[in-house]
Order: sequence, then C-alpha cells, then structure tokens
Amino acid sequence: MQAGILRHRITLQSPINVPDGFGGFTVSWEDEFNAWADIDPPKGREYFAAGEKQTEITTRVRVRYRAGIKGSWRVKFGKRIFDINSIIDPDERHRELILMCVENVV
Repeated sequence: MQAGILRHRITLQSPINVPDGFGGFTVSWEDEFNAWADIDPPKGREYFAAGEKQTEITTRVRVRYRAGIKGSWRVKFGKRIFDINSIIDPDERHRELILMCVENVV
C-alpha cells in the first residue's frame, strides 16, 4: 500500500451501552484510535422497501491493517459518520483493510 493515498485522517469508534437510569441503555460512541485512510467517493443506490423509496450511500475506506476492528464500529471523518458493513483483508496478507461503509445520513 502506498502511503501517499492515505491522506484523510479518520477516527474509528466503538459503541458503548450507557445505562439510562430506567433499566435500559443508550448507545454512546468511544474513540478507539485515529488512522490515515483513503476514502473512495460515495456510490449511491436507490431501492424500494416496504413500499417506500430508500437511499443507500456506500463508501469504501482503506486503512493499514490493524487487528481488532469490528463490524459494529463506525468511522468518523470530520462531521461525517460511516457505519461499517463489512471488513475485507485483501488476500489475507494483513497489510491493509477495506471497510465497506454506509454513510449515516442525518
């Protein structure tokens, strides 16, 4: 992997269940670590589900290999948030990870 393509600084976050005082939990996000990444422009897709139009924006984030990243985590890039759908280790060589993400549109 060429270092020059990793030009975006991202933060990987993991979910934490915080008690709400009523026996339930709310999800909070904790920063795990920062990394340099290559972020491919989003690719959009529209489809119909339950009779309504749904929009999905898919983005590919490439980072250097790091053990422990989970699919329940998310990527924070500036004010943008990406939910991780899948994690790919190309050729199982532990050199890089490709995180297939969906942008969390608010």
